[in-house]
Amino acid sequence: MYPIIFYLKYWKEPDGKGTGNFFHKLLFALVFTTRYLDLFTSFISLYNTSMKLIYIACSYATVYLIYMKFKATYDGNHDTFRVEFLVVPVGGLSFLVNHDFSPLEILWTFSIYLESVAILPQLFMISKTGEAETITTHYLFFLGLYRALYLVNWIWRFYFEGFFDLIAVVAGVVQTILYCDFFYLYITKVLKGKKLSLPA
Repeated sequence: MYPIIFYLKYWKEPDGKGTGNFFHKLLFALVFTTRYLDLFTSFISLYNTSMKLIYIACSYATVYLIYMKFKATYDGNHDTFRVEFLVVPVGGLSFLVNHDFSPLEILWTFSIYLESVAILPQLFMISKTGEAETITTHYLFFLGLYRALYLVNWIWRFYFEGFFDLIAVVAGVVQTILYCDFFYLYITKVLKGKKLSLPA
């Protein structure tokens, strides 16, 4: 949904600023690519396969839109987060802590760990600029809400199915904690019709 809204907004406003954080979207493309490599090894259902392909395609489409189609609106001066400081440690951790030491399992674990911190480049960019476009704040809020609801899902599954995945739960908690400050600003400013801006 985000790539569609994104495209419509900047097609109408090609000279506008604030297409979002390129590295944040690139990390999410990497997350979905490494998570859904089982597309080549197993088939669950047509729906499952279709959704995985849609996630991958949309994430790369967004990267393309930011860096190529609407490059004039991309704020590269503030998008300077060093993503290698996330990718390298996460890669090392996925080798050390995983459910099974196999290529697909390590890559799946890598995707879980990376997703938990993939928001940091975007938050870093907001901290540098001191503000964020409304479309970006809504996107980040619902992205964070989606992860927070996963925590509810895990609690439900633990109590009613006895299922517990420590790696996914810890990563989800970390990601939700990273969103807490943003949630506060979103609720106290954006929901009241104000633009998200940080105190000077």
